[in-house]
Amino acid sequence: MDGTAEAPADDWGPFGRPLFEDPSARALSRVGVVDVGSNSVRLVVFDGAARSPAYFFNEKVMCGLGAGLADTGRLNAQGKVRAMAAIRRFQLLAEAMGITPLTAVATAAMREAEDGPAFRDEILRETGLRLWVIDGDEEARLSAQGVLLGWPGAYGLVCDIGGSSMELAELRDGRVGKRLTSPLGPLRLETVKGGRKAVKAHIKAVMGDLRERLGPQPDRLFLVGGSWRAIARIDMARRGYPLAVLHEYRMSRRSMSETIAYIKETPLDEIRARTGLGEARAALVPLASLVLAELARTFKPRDIAISSYGIREGMLFEQMPQRLRDRDPLIEACRFSEAKDARLPGFGKKLFEFISPLFKPASSERLRILKAACLLHDVSWRAHPDYRHEVCFDNATRANLGGLTHTERVFIGVALLHRYKNSRAGSRFEPLFELLTEKTLREAEILGKAMRFGAMFSVEAPENMGRLKWYPKKKILELRLAKGAEGLFGEVAEARFLSLATAMEAEPKVLRLRNKPN
Repeated sequence: MDGTAEAPADDWGPFGRPLFEDPSARALSRVGVVDVGSNSVRLVVFDGAARSPAYFFNEKVMCGLGAGLADTGRLNAQGKVRAMAAIRRFQLLAEAMGITPLTAVATAAMREAEDGPAFRDEILRETGLRLWVIDGDEEARLSAQGVLLGWPGAYGLVCDIGGSSMELAELRDGRVGKRLTSPLGPLRLETVKGGRKAVKAHIKAVMGDLRERLGPQPDRLFLVGGSWRAIARIDMARRGYPLAVLHEYRMSRRSMSETIAYIKETPLDEIRARTGLGEARAALVPLASLVLAELARTFKPRDIAISSYGIREGMLFEQMPQRLRDRDPLIEACRFSEAKDARLPGFGKKLFEFISPLFKPASSERLRILKAACLLHDVSWRAHPDYRHEVCFDNATRANLGGLTHTERVFIGVALLHRYKNSRAGSRFEPLFELLTEKTLREAEILGKAMRFGAMFSVEAPENMGRLKWYPKKKILELRLAKGAEGLFGEVAEARFLSLATAMEAEPKVLRLRNKPN
């Protein structure tokens, strides 16, 4: 997908043929997954582009099945009542949506409790839902596959923390390697006797054993699980971070250490008021922060990334054919959005081809972002014209998209803002602009103004009506008009062409040709 390889005649060139309408991909629409964890029970229903699915339905109940398990060996009694009620509701909802049978997994609490098998049978009898109780190795594998759904080709160490356990899985070359499970969930740690000092010593001993078995893991650390996301949200609040999207959020080890110190020193009520965390989730944060501190000290990752994708997404990934797994989730999702919402589905590809001469040479990473922006350039056209630029920016920065860093989100947002508005001065989004360098902001503006010109120059095939040429050394931006296309270059088109040239600090030139441009 780098735009350089030869493509079959029936392919879509650098975009790749979208697969969301293929029967094998459409079979993955409206897939419902239930995750019965030690701390929460959740139903997620996926829909949309199968390679980058949206959450059609997402509901979580904090049940605490694993509370007290280490002491009693049994599931928490009140947790069982709450879990049964949640599962009964989820099953009824699934029947109403027409998505039964649900795929359901249960993790540490259910597999370790002596009454786990009996409760699983009760669930089947009362609700009709059949639970797949997975071991720690399988839990680690599925969590890592969830990361792969959002990060194709990811490499590093995946750490999934639940209520009763913590799993580690190695990713190399886009595949899951070694994986281990451990008793480092915060509900389990609550039962360690001897206070904070004893808990820290226990965590250090277990983590040292994991390090011996896994070996060095100096690359990226991917954090999966509600407790990790809660810590990331606290890190965002402490730093005053302007983009409240947890997926792909990055923390340095230094920032993480400062946040852990902040958690130790700050009352939980104050943290909850500042972050909006629920009481049950916030109660687990202090113990989870001790695990994270030791995890970072032990493995010394080069950086830390939050993944909102985990077991549930890993179960969806499990059902994908390999050719779908190999696709770029960002491009697939943007193609799906264009097909569903744009005025002229398919025009995004033509727009990309029209403006691409302005961005040569560009890396494969940059090209995919340019493609994504072109595919999304018109999906918000139904918004009020006075607010269309704002809706575009919000959609780009807050959409549920995989394979997209925070800076890339803001880059696409700025480009789409300029697709509909000439200036960004005085925008309410200015705090987010600070995530980009001045150079990158300017590149986003140029992309937006190129799309703004190309989208209205010709509504059919702009590349047949004209060609853009960019001479960077001479700083000349040239538009070559085909014979018969002069009428398309009216006052508004000329104004937008001049605005693009100004953004590029270029001299604008218009050539009128006698035939089709080349």
